[in-house]
Amino acid sequence: MSKELNDRTRHLLKVLIEVYIRDGQPVGSRTLCQESGLDLSPATIRNAMAELESRGLVASPHTSAGRIPTDKGYRLFVDSLLALEPGDSREVQRLKSLFEQGVTLQGLAVSVSGLLSGMTSMAGLVMVPRSERLILRHIEFIALSEQRVLAILMLNEQEAHNVVIHTGRAFTGAELERTTNYLNTTFAGKDLADIRRHLFNELNDARARMDHTLDTAILLAGHVLERSGNREDVIVSGQTNLMDFNELSDLDRLRVLFEAFSEKRKILHLLDRCLYTQGVRVFIGKESGCNELDDCSVVTSTYAVDGRVVGVLGVIGPTRMSYKRVIPLVHSTANLLSAALNQYH
Repeated sequence: MSKELNDRTRHLLKVLIEVYIRDGQPVGSRTLCQESGLDLSPATIRNAMAELESRGLVASPHTSAGRIPTDKGYRLFVDSLLALEPGDSREVQRLKSLFEQGVTLQGLAVSVSGLLSGMTSMAGLVMVPRSERLILRHIEFIALSEQRVLAILMLNEQEAHNVVIHTGRAFTGAELERTTNYLNTTFAGKDLADIRRHLFNELNDARARMDHTLDTAILLAGHVLERSGNREDVIVSGQTNLMDFNELSDLDRLRVLFEAFSEKRKILHLLDRCLYTQGVRVFIGKESGCNELDDCSVVTSTYAVDGRVVGVLGVIGPTRMSYKRVIPLVHSTANLLSAALNQYH
């Protein structure tokens, strides 16, 4: 922004978003004046709303004189205007009692996703970590045709995996040899999850330096790692809760959303991105990069064993969600799950 919003306009934006989250209806000037606690003239509020709209932070639905927040407005709200609520002690106790039951890892993931769904009335999700680490011993690439490459992986002690990948472009034998040498020299003896994390962090650096070998390695290894070994799964609970939100109740929108939940690949890819940044992340609307979730927000947090991130849990709901309640809930659930897994470990 060329100029920061003044404190009064920021406060009005905060109040508008809080009222819209609460009521689900476009917020008019009169309501905003009443809820803001400020003694402002209608002209002052109209000017503030015009500025917020010109900056893309609110929008005016054509069927209403009121305004609603945009994804950009929600982002400013979450980043700098939001006052988080302390966790509800009853919810924390429910979580603790669940983790004290000593269920299996898969059962724990199912229970946690269901509990997140039940406490938020949205969809809860938990990425299930692998029960064992997968260590790369050796990798080799062999060209099969112009746009198909065979990847041969040796994992752990004697575990072999063959993966045929469709590359989208042809690779020369020299490119494949350089890529093979780079990956074996750099990553032999390391866990696949750690390799994925390293390559994700290297991606932008490779593009910035125009490092062709590294760029090729990231492309090919990304295809292989997404399909090899005992891939983490994701447990999703409470998808039907989303039918209760008016902004998601359109049948075509629900069909697309439920297909994404059923297929899971794109949601798993989104959670994979979250593995590389510890703590809570909030994706609003199109920020997720998943078209099916364009009308949703996703709040996630990583959980860890012995300080090592092993999975992600979170909530999917409409962009009009109670961020001040959902963010601390997701964070505390991740902390309790980490503590429970460290006890079992």
